[in-house]
Amino acid sequence: MMAVTVYTRHDCPFSAALKEALEREGRKFTEIDVARSPRTLPELMKLTGGKRIVPVVIDESGVHVAPAGGTAF
Repeated sequence: MMAVTVYTRHDCPFSAALKEALEREGRKFTEIDVARSPRTLPELMKLTGGKRIVPVVIDESGVHVAPAGGTAF
């Protein structure tokens, strides 16, 4: 199983729900909180095609932008 990377914001309920779901599934993931690490924004913007929204999931099947809803920032 490929590692999962999740771009989040600490104040985003969709990010919190996504992380909880991954934990329930036993999936290991690396979290990048864009509010706490603003230097990551350029990479996030590339991944989302310029959309300013979280969560964004990168896994073995691709890039998923706000798969169950998201928070704009």
